[in-house]
Amino acid sequence: MDGEIDPDELAALLDGDGADADDADADDADTDDLRIVDIRDRRAFDRGHVPGSECIPFPELTTRIAELEGSARIVTVCPHGISSRQAAQLIGSYAGTQDARVESLRGGIEAWERSAGELVATSVDGGDGGTNPNEGVDEGPDAPF
Repeated sequence: MDGEIDPDELAALLDGDGADADDADADDADTDDLRIVDIRDRRAFDRGHVPGSECIPFPELTTRIAELEGSARIVTVCPHGISSRQAAQLIGSYAGTQDARVESLRGGIEAWERSAGELVATSVDGGDGGTNPNEGVDEGPDAPF
């Protein structure tokens, strides 16, 4: 794990303004290869998440970690920034992500809402219940209640 990233720094990366001071040429690589991994459960993620993030719930992380292989930069997200530190350590210890810069969002979703911006809810279009087909999560049909 490479430490923590402040919500404002992550927002700048998402806006395309966030170049590392010591690596200005990496600006495009940072935004193109940035993976934001929200480790909360699917319901919490669907209610609101950091723009551009993907849901890999913490209990599934060990079985889905290979999905992150080859990423240049990974930011883990949780409600308060505590569990995401553990997730970042786990991801950083995986052989397929050893070259990646792995960070935890300082203060989590709570800090993001306070200082960087609003959360994005998963859109429900009636077709797939709002799940992203690239995430490989099948929660079955929507409940009638």
